[in-house]
Amino acid sequence: MAVFTGAGVAIVTPFYDNGEVNYDRFAELIEFQIAHKTDAIIVCGTTGEASTLSHEEHLEVIRYCVEKVNGRIPVIAGTGSNSTETAIYLSTEAEKYGVDGLLLVTPYYNKATQNGLYAHFKAVADAVKVPILLYNVPGRTGCNLAPATIVKLCRDVPNIAGVKEASGNIAQIVKLMSLADGQVDLYSGNDDQIVPVLSLGGKGVISVLSNVAPEETHDICEKFFNGDIAGSAALQFRAMELIDALFCEVNPIPVKKAVSLMGMEAGPLRMPLTEIEEENAEKLKTAMKKFGIL
Repeated sequence: MAVFTGAGVAIVTPFYDNGEVNYDRFAELIEFQIAHKTDAIIVCGTTGEASTLSHEEHLEVIRYCVEKVNGRIPVIAGTGSNSTETAIYLSTEAEKYGVDGLLLVTPYYNKATQNGLYAHFKAVADAVKVPILLYNVPGRTGCNLAPATIVKLCRDVPNIAGVKEASGNIAQIVKLMSLADGQVDLYSGNDDQIVPVLSLGGKGVISVLSNVAPEETHDICEKFFNGDIAGSAALQFRAMELIDALFCEVNPIPVKKAVSLMGMEAGPLRMPLTEIEEENAEKLKTAMKKFGIL
């Protein structure tokens, strides 16, 4: 059984102006997501600025999220690292908090071989019992997880369930699913490819868009699963200008601005990320107004 189906939000981590995690605001964001049909919460991923959280903060944000959600929808925790030892530590600790799954990014910077990637993910998976989703995002990591490696991991390791595919390479995703033989749960890692990925057998999306349009992103998936392909595609088309605006600068710069524009102050970014440029902020506002969320 899939960890979740539908639209899972890659939720932002709100900060106070002094840089500390704003748990009061985080609680509000969690409740907003659940109230607006989000199918799962993915905490401490790229959008959640996990890379600039200390290990202690990282684990406390996961613990708090699990506690606040309290079983209402699945919580998947980002616990990947370019250090296998660190990934095992974060994963085993997150499992203790009761997460429903883990999201493990490919090791960044190291540029491991496919054999190295297989060994890394297997070592982490062997240390826990909860389901694992691999996360392939070569544009950020400098490392591509090949379709054959994904399939081998899902076949060989019982708790590796599938992959968040954010390569943007549809041909590679087609190849993956042609090899998968039903053994890989596929999630789109790109909001502009939700419907194409669902058409290949995808289970849903791990979404940045869901931070500001959770119900609409859920509906893209639900309509598709209910057989209304045209309706699903129409929603995908309608969201495209907003999706483009949410990625006019590197994620999560625009989406944190968008969340704040909606009155749910997400606070500042942690360096080396900096605030959105004014020209792009105006582009974002325009797209949000057109979409009807401002």
